[in-house]
Amino acid sequence: MKVLLTGGTGYIGSHTAIELIKLGYEVEIMDNLFNSKIEVLDKIAEISGVKPKFYEVDLLDKDGMDKMFAEGDYDLVIHFAGLKAVGESVEKPLKYYENNVGGTINLLECMKKHGVNKIIFSSSATVYGDQGVAELTEDMQTGVGITNPYGRTKYMIEEILKDVAVANKEFEVTILRYFNPVGTHPSGLIGEDPNDIPNNLMPIIMKVSTGEIEKLKVYGDDYDTVDGTGVRDYIHVVDLAKGHVAAINKIKSGISIYNLGTGKGTSVLEMIAAFEKASGGKKLPYEVVERRAGDLAEICANPGRAERELGWKTELTIDDAMNDTINYLNHLKEK
Repeated sequence: MKVLLTGGTGYIGSHTAIELIKLGYEVEIMDNLFNSKIEVLDKIAEISGVKPKFYEVDLLDKDGMDKMFAEGDYDLVIHFAGLKAVGESVEKPLKYYENNVGGTINLLECMKKHGVNKIIFSSSATVYGDQGVAELTEDMQTGVGITNPYGRTKYMIEEILKDVAVANKEFEVTILRYFNPVGTHPSGLIGEDPNDIPNNLMPIIMKVSTGEIEKLKVYGDDYDTVDGTGVRDYIHVVDLAKGHVAAINKIKSGISIYNLGTGKGTSVLEMIAAFEKASGGKKLPYEVVERRAGDLAEICANPGRAERELGWKTELTIDDAMNDTINYLNHLKEK
């Protein structure tokens, strides 16, 4: 099977490419390199033994995508590409709607033109908004109480995919709602290395540990949680990548939706402690500041459907993620 990964040189895309290549899939990558690096292709090759064919194409470049699809003859698309900085989406909403929603429409039109009817979409737990409960299941209503344009673009794309599946009975769509990816490949060769200012907890922890950022800001310590700090479901990126392989194996006509998470929450302070443990006890400087507007106390996946229907569940722990991250940071130092 020949698979196109949009955004495939990014954090999750690159790890997924490795898992697919290991299992004999033919992988090609499309990316505009806005928030990733071309060197990732060599790292994928070093780990997997295969360097995927690469197209430097943007989602808004419809002609470029058309040429790529004409050459590619793909069986399936895994759609990772998109802008993802929550804060920036609030400041520049039109940029996010144009790129994420408009770009996905361009992709779907190219797929239709070239007879590609299978897509796995990289969605997010942000589509759930505030459900008033910590544990989230796929049958909950989405789109209500989403606090930022980034999350709304994910919701809108999900709705577009549902409509396309109704219109085209041959269309096969799997939506994967990610929780909080962390960790790196155990080789230490690839990991989360954003070009822009990081928004997520783990890359900020990494930059604090290397001195690039002075200290970590902990937004609130008075939530009703184990230690007062926010609790999230952190999933090792390798487990997440394997979830995409499982989704390919079970893709079918219509829409299928799965949470990819561990089902277990970890607080910010617990994440800091786990990183300090993995780094041999080196303290990570942080300060507690006011809560951020829209932040919820606790969010966790109920991953039961993925286990029942895909035969997938997480195998790696927070400690694994931290140890792999330290290994990755050590490799970066050696450059």
